Formats: sequence, C-alpha cells, structure tokens
Amino acid sequence: MSAPTATAAPVRSRRKAALGWITLVVGLLVVALVGGTLVFGGYTQRAILDPESAGPEGSRAAVRILEQQGVTVTVARDRSAAERALAGGGSTLVMRDAPMLSDEGLRDLAGRAAHVVLVEPRSRALDVLLDGSALGGFSADLATSPECTVPAAANAGTARVGELLRPGDGVDGCYPVDGEFGLLRSVAADGTTVTALDGLSVLTNTALPLDGNAALTLGVLGQTGSVVWYVPSLSDADQGTTAPTLGDLTPDWVTPALLVLLTAALVAAIWRGRRFGPLVAERLPVTVRATETTEGRARLYASSKDAAHALDELRRAARSRLGRLLGLTARTSPNDVADAVAQRLGADRAQVRGILVDDTPRTDRELVAAADRLRDLEESVRAAVRTEGTTR
Repeated sequence: MSAPTATAAPVRSRRKAALGWITLVVGLLVVALVGGTLVFGGYTQRAILDPESAGPEGSRAAVRILEQQGVTVTVARDRSAAERALAGGGSTLVMRDAPMLSDEGLRDLAGRAAHVVLVEPRSRALDVLLDGSALGGFSADLATSPECTVPAAANAGTARVGELLRPGDGVDGCYPVDGEFGLLRSVAADGTTVTALDGLSVLTNTALPLDGNAALTLGVLGQTGSVVWYVPSLSDADQGTTAPTLGDLTPDWVTPALLVLLTAALVAAIWRGRRFGPLVAERLPVTVRATETTEGRARLYASSKDAAHALDELRRAARSRLGRLLGLTARTSPNDVADAVAQRLGADRAQVRGILVDDTPRTDRELVAAADRLRDLEESVRAAVRTEGTTR
C-alpha cells in the first residue's frame, strides 16, 4: 500500500507546478490583451486638440461639424501622411505646434496647402509663417467681438479668446484685447492664407458650444472642401536637425548579443531553479532564560551610561508588581499606581510619585539610590498587604 502512495506524491507535486506555470502564463496573456486593447483600441486619453478625441480637450466635435457641412477631414499622424494628403492641392492644413520641424520644414509643409490654420501657435511658427508675429498675453477665455473685416470672424460674431497674439507687418488681427488679438490672419498674393488662434479656447469639445465658437471654427477650417488635420509625431524631425540617439550610436551587434545573454540567463534560472516545499513549523531546542535577557539589557544600559532608561525599566517592573498586590488592572496609569501606593501606606503622594515616576537619576550613584528606594517602597507595600490579611 505504501508504494502507490509514494509514487502519487511526486505526480501531484508536478501537477501543481505545471498548474502554477499555466496560471502565470494565462495571467500574463490577459494583462497583455487588456493593455493592448486599452492602448490600441482608442480608450486611452489622446492628446489635447486631437481630432479623434471625445474628451473635454479633444476636437472630435469640430470634425463632426465640418463633415456635416460636406468637408472631408483627413487625420495625418505624421509628416509623410500629411504630405500625401496635401498632394492633390487645394486643401486646408490644420496643425498644432511642431517643434521637431525646422523652419524650412514648416515652410515646405505649409506651402503644400491652400490655407494653413495654426491651432496651437507658438512664437517660432508665428514668426516663420505669419511675418514676424509673436505670442502675447492671456485673456482667461474672455468673450470678445471680432472688430475686423476677416469674413470668418465677422460672420461668427462674439467668440472666446484665450491666448493673445501680437501681429507682424501686414497681418490682420481680430478679437482685440488691450492691443493684442485672439486671431491673426495673413493673406498672400496668390490668395493663400495663414490663420492662427488659440484652439483650446475655440476648438475643443468643451469650448465649441460657447458663443460663436462653432461658427468661427466652421469659417476658419471650412474654407475648402477638404481638411488635412496634421498631428505632429516625434519621428517627423528633419534629417540632420536632431542629435543622434543612443540607438543610433550603438553598434548593430549589441542588441542581438544582449538578447542572447538574456535568453541564456533565463534558461539557466529555469534549469537551476528549485521549487521550495511547504513551510514546516518546528520547535527549536533553544531556551533563553529571563536572567540572560535582563543581564544583556543591563550591560547595554551600563555601556551607554543611560541611568534614566535603566531606572525606567526597574520602575516598570515594580509598578506591575505593585499593581497586582493592590488589585489594580494592567492598564492602570503609573500616576494612579503611585497614588494607590501612597493611599495604602499613608505616605506623601508627591514623594511616592517621585520614587515610582518622576525622579531622574543622572549618575550611577543616584541610580543605585533610586533603585534602593524603589525596593524599600515595594517591601513596605508587601508588608502592609500581609498585615491587613493577618488582621482580617
């Protein structure tokens, strides 16, 4: 009967180990699946002013308005895609700030469109594309009238402006606030235009229903039948304008070598790994006497010359014994124990409190004297308790 039992135990152990590995692999696959769904399924929060984002700071509502008016909107998430979408000509280019592009890159991309709309204008793009314009102050989403002849702004009427802009030479300004403007437009000789406005105050899903923001969005972005909404990517940088990365400087053989080393380390870990068995409770044949603990603490206090701490330990033990003698609970405070002792002995309460609580020795001589007073007090209480028991 013992042979089958001995054989079954390793089988059960192997089954448990295999089940553990299977559970681990399935858990990793589930985490990877959920993470991939969140990242690539569109449920993660997209960037601000993203044309496909339905969040408060996205711009999906603006895209829907344009599409309802028959405007085709193409979202380009890198420079090459934007260039392909603009290849047919006659389109409106909507772009956020693209710091990875050089000045020539900005001019080249803008030159491919019939109209350019900067929805997140920055000083460099304003200077390059709007003839020396620059950033101004901020108006905290103030509703302002256009006070200009730009058709899109004049038809929209009052709209919200946030970040203000300072126009360059020959640049028209709309929505004035203290000498600065919420919208700038420059018209070239061939009729192409460059418009700049703070998209966070006009184009976002939250701001679009306010005042004339929707009409202004349609007038500025809907100048042509097609819109290319360019979302800059880090890979759009012009060749030679960025510093080489660590990957560019690393030799080609380094990555395969690292992969081989990691694989070898993983194989070695699996090969040499051992499964720990269940925990076993075992009583160790060691006994530590209370006197050894007390003597060890005493040596520590003596070496540190901490007389007050040593006396505190003696007082704590003495108060515990006195509390049991007087029928007090373990939670009785030190002052209450001292008061009970003083009442039982008929002694001065302040003097008893000094012995049991307050007095602080500074030298070893004072510590010995305090310990003697503590011992005498405890013996007096014991004698009083015994005397009362005999009398009764």
